[in-house]
Amino acid sequence: MSTTTKTITANGEKYDGFTEEERDAMKERAKERKTSARRGAKPDTESDVLAKIAEMSASDRVIAERLHAVIKANAPVLTSKLWYGMPAYARNGKVVCFFQSAAKFKTRYATLGFSDGANLDGGAMWPTSFALTELTADDEARVGALVKQAVS
Repeated sequence: MSTTTKTITANGEKYDGFTEEERDAMKERAKERKTSARRGAKPDTESDVLAKIAEMSASDRVIAERLHAVIKANAPVLTSKLWYGMPAYARNGKVVCFFQSAAKFKTRYATLGFSDGANLDGGAMWPTSFALTELTADDEARVGALVKQAVS
């Protein structure tokens, strides 16, 4: 018989594995895989991504819309898709970068992340995710350069 181990967090709450938000993300991923299998080899995932962005809170939506435009302009080889319910950008089916809204996991900032498929290596250590509270013109230029490097 298996039992779930419960621990008490620093703020006194019981924690027994994944958070509700993490479980929701896993359910979204399972749904994405089923949808992809039904659609076959040529899915229209761009509209799914744009619909997901449209559902976001205003502050997250503004960032996600700008990131989407910057990524598409600087790395047209990437295909938009949903990944754990988040906008993601893939090459040959493998996610290279993704956006995580602040509201998704109730954090104080959104995140732009890069997978191990991104060509961002720089010595023995380099950043793979960036916190975003807004997206300035300078930030857009930096993201554009990172995305170009990631697919190089």
